[in-house]
Amino acid sequence: MITLKKGDKAPDFFGVDQDGKPHQLEDYKGKKLVVFFYPKASTPGCTAEACDLRDNYERFQANNYALLGVSADSAKAQAKFKEKYEFPFPLLADEEKEVINAFGVWGPKKFMGREYDGIHRTTFVIDENGIIDEVIENVKTKEHAAQILK
Repeated sequence: MITLKKGDKAPDFFGVDQDGKPHQLEDYKGKKLVVFFYPKASTPGCTAEACDLRDNYERFQANNYALLGVSADSAKAQAKFKEKYEFPFPLLADEEKEVINAFGVWGPKKFMGREYDGIHRTTFVIDENGIIDEVIENVKTKEHAAQILK
């Protein structure tokens, strides 16, 4: 599971968003980057989290942050999610789990006594030089922006 910590160099990831547009760490040099991993598009917790980030988007921009959501959903599912809730940030469709595995957020989970593998809701705040500034594992979906912009 997650072995990345504050002070580590962020993985040099590559992924494509809901529109097939490529994104990689280098694209965000000079900006602070919030990479938030969520289990599944359009589910209640993921919607609350992404909407909270959307509602505070201007504050993120004012503080030189870029946002990037990531899940293993298809590009079609991500596009629907983005369009329905009018997210101003891209959502990576990481069906092959390359970015998810690079950040170490895939692993065993428990829900209602059942164990399965899935994405652990985790957010990485990366500084302007590609160094991890913070790893948030205990994400509060309805107050996530406040956790980041403290």
